[in-house]
Parts: sequence; C-alpha cells; structure tokens
Amino acid sequence: MIEIKGLKKSFDGFFALNGVNSSVKKGSVYGLVGPNGAGKTTLIKHLTGIMIPDEGSITIDGEPVFENVKLKSKIAYIPDDIYFFPQATILDMKKYYKSIYPVFDEERFTKLREVFPIDPKKRLKRLSRGMQKQAAFWLGICLRPDIMILDEPVDGLDPVMRRKVWSVLLQDVAERNMTVFVSSHNLRELEDVCDHVGIMHEGRIILERSLSEMQNNIVKLQIAFEGEVPEEINKLDILNRQSSGRILILIVRGERQQIMEHVNKLNPLLVDALPLSLEEIFIYELGGMNYAVKNIIL
Repeated sequence: MIEIKGLKKSFDGFFALNGVNSSVKKGSVYGLVGPNGAGKTTLIKHLTGIMIPDEGSITIDGEPVFENVKLKSKIAYIPDDIYFFPQATILDMKKYYKSIYPVFDEERFTKLREVFPIDPKKRLKRLSRGMQKQAAFWLGICLRPDIMILDEPVDGLDPVMRRKVWSVLLQDVAERNMTVFVSSHNLRELEDVCDHVGIMHEGRIILERSLSEMQNNIVKLQIAFEGEVPEEINKLDILNRQSSGRILILIVRGERQQIMEHVNKLNPLLVDALPLSLEEIFIYELGGMNYAVKNIIL
C-alpha cells in the first residue's frame, strides 16, 4: 500500500508538488496522468526515495522510502530517460544489479531472452533508445519487485514490443500481486491496463478513482427536443456543450442513472448516453481548470 499525504515540494518558490494526496492499493495498476509540468516526475522521484519532501509524507507499507535500503530493494524504477554505465553491456549491468539486488532472478533473465531480442554482449550506448528501454525492462523484471514504478515506460517501443512488455508486467500483477505505478501521456494504452487513475494538475491530484468508476461518472449525451431546449437541462453539471443541427451534445459529470432520469423527465425526442475514453475524460476534467482545448486563430 502506497500512501501519500499532504506532499509538498518547492523549487525557488515554485511548488512542483502542492499538497498531493493519494492512495495506491497493493496489486493494482495505477495510472498517473496530467499535462506537462503538472508534477508527475517530481512525485515519482519522491516515491522512489530520490527526493525529500518539504512537507507531508510518502510511505510504502507504513514505512518512509527515503534512505530505506530494505524497502528500496523491493522497488524497480524505469525512468523516461534511461541511463546505463557508458561502456556497459547488458551482461555488465546484470552483474551490477545482482550486486545490489540479491533477489535477482538469473533463470528469469535467461527465459526473457526470448522476449527481448537484444545481444547481451553489445554495448548499450550503441543501441537505439527503444532497445535501451527494452534492456531496462529486461533487467527490471528480473528483480521480481513488489512495486514497479514507470515514467513514460513504453515511449520508443514498437507496438509489438509494447504488448509483450505489458503482458509480462500484468502476469506479475496477477501471479505475484505486484503493484505498478505508471505515469504516461499515452492515455489510450493506460486505459487498457490500469484499474485506477489519478489526474494531476499544478502539483495536486485533482481526481482519483477506479477507471470504471471514473468512466461511469462522466457521460456524453446526445439529445434532441421537439422545440426549444428546456432550461431545466442546465441543472446538470455540464462540462461541455455543442450542437450539431437539432442534436445537442453534452458532456455531463455525475452518476449515469440520475442523469438519464433527469433528462427523460424533459421528454426528449431522443437521448443516447455514450461512454468516454480516458483521453476524453482527461480533456474535459481539465477543461474546467483553464486547460480547455480551444480553437486556434491563425
């Protein structure tokens, strides 16, 4: 269990984290999304024990992470910007990892050669960014961590390799109850793998729910009325409103059943409720925080 309470971190008077609160259940896949500069990477650096908060706390199973060697031995971290020793091969890095992580699984390393088609004797600096990312996953998965922390994890990987990587990770979630904490801008991919999502904005997590609950609490309505649109429609929590001929398209926050009951009382000619993707939820939730997508006049 990861618990984050009132976490604050400032740099030269700017609060990169401004009171973050979050809870991540063991064995879950938690997706952290947000615009550039929201504080996602700074939060991850606190979660991995790289940074010390100015205020608040961040604990895993009730223990603080910073300078906690025992706890860190259960965490694998794959950042967006991969770093390996300049002259190292995968075999060199494996030896280094084994010296730090006694639980390094040599047998699994051998089996995963079928998943990652990389020459382990080739210097990593000569590999492409995508192949370096593959190497990081190959080594990280062999640590058999309790928690896998990923920052833009599959950026640079081709679609087939992305599927392979997630397949291995989700297998560990199912079989070993591993927790995955992932930050990514690829919302379509997160939608396929995450069971919980947190939306971060200006150093705070503004919304945190299970993915299914989040999708059930924001609805896209297509409505048509015989005459004028009833004024009572405005009693809904409308995030966005558009018209296409006689069809009124609304993005509404709230419980689906209650929304439909309210609309049906207005005697529409037709009404249809459509689910939103995680990307659409992200856009419309931030739209109320001066982050709406607007037409650009050139």
